[in-house]
Amino acid sequence: MTLRLRTGVVTDLGLIRSNNEDAAHVGERLLAVADGIGGAPAGELASEIVIRSLRALDEAPGDADPEQALREALAGANREISAVAEADPARQGMGTTVTALFVAGERLTLLHVGDSRGYLLRAGELVRLTRDDTFVQELVDRGLISAEEARVHPQRSIITQAVQGGEFTSTVTMLTPQTGDRYLLCSDGLSDYVGDAEIERTLTLCPDPQPCAERLVRLALRAGAPDNVTVIVCDVALAEIPERDGLSGVPAA
Repeated sequence: MTLRLRTGVVTDLGLIRSNNEDAAHVGERLLAVADGIGGAPAGELASEIVIRSLRALDEAPGDADPEQALREALAGANREISAVAEADPARQGMGTTVTALFVAGERLTLLHVGDSRGYLLRAGELVRLTRDDTFVQELVDRGLISAEEARVHPQRSIITQAVQGGEFTSTVTMLTPQTGDRYLLCSDGLSDYVGDAEIERTLTLCPDPQPCAERLVRLALRAGAPDNVTVIVCDVALAEIPERDGLSGVPAA
């Protein structure tokens, strides 16, 4: 068995920004969203560096360890961000979030740093797969504010982890997908302005990934989203690997 992905992707400037600091990649094996840190110099360059490093995994050997491959790609991007910032003082402080899904056989590996999010819709129920690396999420975890209060908190944009050329701790999760699963990766331009209930309803009612991604971005804009908005919607199916010469096996990488 192997995984087959049907994907849709949209990125939008939002209602206020003049440049797009988000970057995204949709490939055969790697899906990723990165959001350059708002207000920091060259955030768009940091997100592009991370996406460029990760998308090379689309050509990774089929037997590569997915967690190791993701961590090594992200570490390489982090070193490049550090070198770019060191060479140009105007770019010091540049950084990015990242959330990525990587196909390895019949499983998915989820990589996460920052406050871009990953969701799973299974059997009509939406589950958030990532924990925001933010100050307000820490308040939620301590029971000081509710998740709904966090969405409108004045300090909701303060992140506690980013790929910024220094030390950070990424979260890697192994997922076992089922046929019919729908995954959503998004920057906070969506999740800060569209609630989980509306996201769930949209993912449930829109059958095709591309129109679904477009609908989610429209909802963010209608809600007044000033930030860049990037959305990837991915449908998963398990398919038989065709036999060759009477033997079954994985296709050549």
